Amino acid sequence: MKKTFSFIVLLLSAALTIGCTALASCTSSDKQTREQQDIATIADIPADGKVAEIVERGYIIIGTTGDYRPLSFREEDGTYWGFGIDMAKEIAGRLGVEIEFVSTSWPTLTADVLTKPQLFDLAIGGITITDARRETMAMSEGYLANGKTILCRASDADRFHSLADIDKPEVRVMVNPGGLNEKFAKENLTHATILIHPKNEEIPSLIAEGQADVMITEITEAPYYVSTDPRLAAPLQNEPFTHGKIGVLMQQGQEDLLQMVNSIIRQMKADGSLRRLHEKYDLQYE
Repeated sequence: MKKTFSFIVLLLSAALTIGCTALASCTSSDKQTREQQDIATIADIPADGKVAEIVERGYIIIGTTGDYRPLSFREEDGTYWGFGIDMAKEIAGRLGVEIEFVSTSWPTLTADVLTKPQLFDLAIGGITITDARRETMAMSEGYLANGKTILCRASDADRFHSLADIDKPEVRVMVNPGGLNEKFAKENLTHATILIHPKNEEIPSLIAEGQADVMITEITEAPYYVSTDPRLAAPLQNEPFTHGKIGVLMQQGQEDLLQMVNSIIRQMKADGSLRRLHEKYDLQYE
């Protein structure tokens, strides 16, 4: 197993070097130093840590909600697709292992990450990096820009220009439970009528049908629904209420796994594969 792991380390190091050589921007001494540090990080991962366990097992277990188009969605036949799913496949591919997806949910995400024995190695999807999460869990570097925005009916697009326009008793705001959307709504919309709906993927249609007026969502999610349902609009898409990044979530104390994920994210930035994923899903590159 140690021999196999050493081969993967060398493979990742070589791929990062080749990717950076292909980029004109990698000619500066500062970036060369950072690239050397990245390679050193990969090489320093112990052969008996969490990454070695995954490699020996032959597959990595990924927890994902499967309710967040276009980042993580589970079809009725059980197949997963989305930006986050492709990220998970990239991580698995660059580790040379297979992948197994396990369902989690926004209300149970923290508990599912922290439980022992572990339910999964990594949680991937539309998971925003926050200080609160980093207090009890570990999060990777960001790989996708994110921020809070709204979905509303296209006929109401001129009605909402700010949070003040939304924060009125007559405005019905719908969110899914347990995540940052609910937290944001309750902290910032003290006058609006807040409705909790259990299935995030159903809320856009409910807005379009008039069951509520506004959905609190993300700049990663809103464009998908606007492009697939002409009844919907995202009038504040370019003026998000918050600014953040999405990353990979995992248990604390597994530094080798965190370093490996961060190294793969940096490698994907260097070789252009991360930008290509952004373009595939028409998402904002950081």
